[in-house]
Amino acid sequence: MLNRQIVIYTASRLLELYEGTQRICSYPVAVGKGSTPTPPGHYTIATKMEYPGGAFGSRWLGLSIPHYGIHGTNNPSSIGQAVSKGCIRMYNHDVEYLYQIVEIGTLVTIQR
Repeated sequence: MLNRQIVIYTASRLLELYEGTQRICSYPVAVGKGSTPTPPGHYTIATKMEYPGGAFGSRWLGLSIPHYGIHGTNNPSSIGQAVSKGCIRMYNHDVEYLYQIVEIGTLVTIQR
């Protein structure tokens, strides 16, 4: 397994992918709204699914905390906003690339 880690910064609404200590890409994201915030903490990618349907866009990367994940969206204008029910939304083309290069077990850190 490669030494990759995802870090999500909810305040700046960014997702960064690291290989070791080197940042290899950065993406704008949408995060949870005030009443349903994205939960900070340390998790792993637990599941991967293509075309999960509905509002989840083209890919789902489920976290090791139930009911939360990194996914695409059918509402691209929401990216950069705090509007979700706690999940991390990405543009479909961005999450499709991320889906290809991260594995189940990849560490995910969510912080302010």
